[in-house]
Amino acid sequence: MNKAIKIILLLSITLISNQLLAQKFGYIDSEYVLNKHPDYKVVQQELEKLSNAWKKEAQDLDAEIKEMYIQLKAEEVLLTEEMYQKRMQEIQKKEKTSQEFNSRIFGINGQYFQKQAELLQPLQSKIYDAIERVSRKNNLAMLFDKASVPSGIIYTDPRHDYSEFVLEELGIEDNN
Repeated sequence: MNKAIKIILLLSITLISNQLLAQKFGYIDSEYVLNKHPDYKVVQQELEKLSNAWKKEAQDLDAEIKEMYIQLKAEEVLLTEEMYQKRMQEIQKKEKTSQEFNSRIFGINGQYFQKQAELLQPLQSKIYDAIERVSRKNNLAMLFDKASVPSGIIYTDPRHDYSEFVLEELGIEDNN
């Protein structure tokens, strides 16, 4: 009888410890959460305005260069070699200015991407904080992002999708 109690006690301790060691995993779709957030639409509109203004400026530079080429071609027969070379240098200088502008604005570390990061940072912080709160509330050991590249997630069971919980934590209702 004493052995039976010890075995039952040992089994119950084992079962309890296994439950304590069990880790919960889940995932979210950050792209879905971002697209549902009203502030994201405002950020996108502001970036669109900036982008359009900068694109217009770049197009104006390109149009000016094209016009310079057309004018040079039309006056080519009237120009001396020295005058022709001077105009070509002006055109090349303008092309270089255009390339520098495009690189400065739309390059890898350009103003467009810096502005995008600046505008999205507060929103991403809010979402990250909500994700952290959802993870803690649901005792999740890990929460993956389905939208991240490369996510490595091949299959997801909708039961483990915590995106709606994050939206709820942010106070956003699903208005499909």
